[in-house]
Amino acid sequence: MADDLLPVDDARARILSGLTPTAAETIGLSEGAGRVLARGVTARLTQPPADVSAMDGYAVRAADAVEGATLAVIGSAPAGRPFAGSVGAGAAVRIFTGGFVPAGADAILLQEDATAAGDRVRVNESVKSGRHIRRRGLDFAEGAEVLAAGRRLTARDIGLAAASNNPWLAVHRRPRIGILATGDEIALPGDPIPPGGIVSSNAHALAALVRASGGDAVVLPIAPDDTHAIAEVAATAHAFDMLVTTGGASVGEHDLIQAALGGEGFALGFWKIAMRPGKPLIWGRLGRTPVLGLPGNPVSALVCAVVFLIPAIARLSGLPGAPPPTRRVVTAVALAQNDRRADYLRATVSLDAEGQLLVTPAAVQDSSMLATLARADALVLRAPHAPALPAGAEVEAILLAELGV
Repeated sequence: MADDLLPVDDARARILSGLTPTAAETIGLSEGAGRVLARGVTARLTQPPADVSAMDGYAVRAADAVEGATLAVIGSAPAGRPFAGSVGAGAAVRIFTGGFVPAGADAILLQEDATAAGDRVRVNESVKSGRHIRRRGLDFAEGAEVLAAGRRLTARDIGLAAASNNPWLAVHRRPRIGILATGDEIALPGDPIPPGGIVSSNAHALAALVRASGGDAVVLPIAPDDTHAIAEVAATAHAFDMLVTTGGASVGEHDLIQAALGGEGFALGFWKIAMRPGKPLIWGRLGRTPVLGLPGNPVSALVCAVVFLIPAIARLSGLPGAPPPTRRVVTAVALAQNDRRADYLRATVSLDAEGQLLVTPAAVQDSSMLATLARADALVLRAPHAPALPAGAEVEAILLAELGV
């Protein structure tokens, strides 16, 4: 591999090493889904708060509740209304799921194992001590950490935080990502298109990806191919946790990102990655703001965003920022030997007769073909110098739906 092309894993590691999580903020419990905890959640009570019944039936003493015995029903204990007395010899208390087990009782006689007659109940099946009782603190105890810092909250986690009596959560602020598209030739969707121009898709696609990944996206005005114009827009970089640019990352005379930002104190970390699509990729820092310069080709920009931007947003959000997860799948077609760059083939996914995931890479893999990317379900990974493979061989793939993109 040529020295001037940085391997994908090395590039991603360098990007992540230069990022720190955003500061903590306090939000209401109902806003927590998908956010990352900045501080652990501690239980503010014990659950259950006392021994409770797991079933509807009768709270009894196991020594009395033997088959054929008849017990006196001395009260009831529905959930939320504990029985104030105690269960003595030959007695039972009608109880319902979640009801506190009265003092003296050590088992629950199921209602289907009993026959009630007025204020008496006959035991049709003997019970054992402890049967159908949920002990105090079975779920969690007051003061215990129920959710650890660094966890992205699911609906299940929100339920646990609520059950442990936490109305507020300390989470990392959503990373604020500025998106700057550059180029004389691009126009916003719906605006007049200049002669020889195209409609800008990158900023909108990247904004959607940022939001799906847990960040807040701010789409900046398109900057023409002019170093002063780019520098003027980039002067707002301090307002963002990361600035993402598209276009101007290559070596043509109109690829001006490095030249424009250099005058503003931009410190280049690296550029040019050993991957396809997306070789021209810039990483550096403008003052305190990290800058990720993506290629202008729309497919290249989005594939690079999957490989580098999504992990970067995760790191800024308080997560480790792991590479996109891959799955072992089977290729439906033969794959040619790869060259020195890692390849990310756009592919559709189906199931074969055995229920295995089957990937079919698109016949044409041009980096300008957004329709092909939109139809794709996966990116098939081909390592540098990967050998040719026959149809039916196993390969690694990133399933795009798993990333929410």
